[in-house]
Amino acid sequence: MNWQEEYKSKLMTANEAVKLIKDGDKIVTSFGCGEPRGIERAMFENYADFKDVEIINMLLLGDTPWIKDEVRGHFSYHSFFASHSNRKAISGGIADFTTCHFYEIPSVLKNVIKPRVTVMSVCPPDEDGYVSLGTNADYIESTLSYCEVKIAQVNKFVPRTFGKARKHISAFDCFVECDEPLPEVPSPALTDVERQIGANCASLIHDGDCLQLGIGGIPNAICEQLKNKKDLGLHSEMVGDGVVDLIESGVINNSKKTLHPGKTVLGFAFGTRRLFDFIDNNPDIEMYPIEYVNHPMIIALNNNMVSVNSCIQVDLMGQVVSDTIGIDQFSGVGGQVDFVRGATMSRGGRSIIAMPSTARGNTISKIVTKITDHSAVTTTRNDVNYIVTEYGIAQLKGKTMKDRARELIKIAHPNFREELTEAFERRFSEKL
Repeated sequence: MNWQEEYKSKLMTANEAVKLIKDGDKIVTSFGCGEPRGIERAMFENYADFKDVEIINMLLLGDTPWIKDEVRGHFSYHSFFASHSNRKAISGGIADFTTCHFYEIPSVLKNVIKPRVTVMSVCPPDEDGYVSLGTNADYIESTLSYCEVKIAQVNKFVPRTFGKARKHISAFDCFVECDEPLPEVPSPALTDVERQIGANCASLIHDGDCLQLGIGGIPNAICEQLKNKKDLGLHSEMVGDGVVDLIESGVINNSKKTLHPGKTVLGFAFGTRRLFDFIDNNPDIEMYPIEYVNHPMIIALNNNMVSVNSCIQVDLMGQVVSDTIGIDQFSGVGGQVDFVRGATMSRGGRSIIAMPSTARGNTISKIVTKITDHSAVTTTRNDVNYIVTEYGIAQLKGKTMKDRARELIKIAHPNFREELTEAFERRFSEKL
């Protein structure tokens, strides 16, 4: 049987494919821009046919149907990264949550959670019978090696990507053809605060460095400030649209990378059609599973690795809170600690935590004397290196407790420096 015949034999409608799911199954799905929404709709529409089925994934860009009242007892939801549509459900116990470093998630899935079914998005097969996982290799790639049932939504809007994202059709049990535009993450308009933070971060980035950047205003502002840099590399769990201009202009050319020279290495893409079109059929972009991209020892093989991440709070000891607000789960650990530690181990590497100095219209300081009760520390004070706000840069690695506090107070919003200083003096019984 040639691959065309094999592919045709595995074609199903979405309603036929979901009949492969059994009561009590655990199902892992791809997430973000690679979410297989056509197959998920079929599962939701036929929810009454299922009992005690658990859906497991990460950050969702739309609704989370598995937390709706009508599906209770039929579907439940388990997340590694909370989003706007399921935060309340997680806090209220309707949905479940697992905290985990991103690079460990594939192992946790395989050895602890043990899903039987995996569902993902792929592009149409090429002339040799290979599809691609498109925007998402992340944790979903490794599920093909152990899940009993492997379902793929074939979507012409999914970009064809390389590295470990390229898979032969024989790796799958069934295909559902369903073309629909991918969920997108538009770039927000930059604020003056974000631009200043971007400039401060860019001052720590040198020609020839290898970068990890996330998405959102601050990473985009950093990208704006890097246009005069040379020979940058990119090794990142994810990127947004902000890197496209830098790659097209040659600022990011990966020529100085010590791991995968000449190649941009990603775990997943999180942007708009512009980013999807840029990575489509682009041999200079390679997608790898997250247990590789995010493993600190792999990250460290890139000399001069610079990681940039954001957070919710930093206390005067340098403890970083990034994924909780009090007892409530706001997001997830993601790859922050993976890259902080990988960059620290890299020869010439640096890690940066960047944030606005305040929240809620300058009414709340993000540099605090004491983190909010019940909040979980994401990056420990032992791991943190640079903290950056619009007011400057605090270098904490190797500093005494007093010096850490002094450095952080300098980059706090002026409205809060007096109370932070008073707290310092009470604690250490001395004047700044």
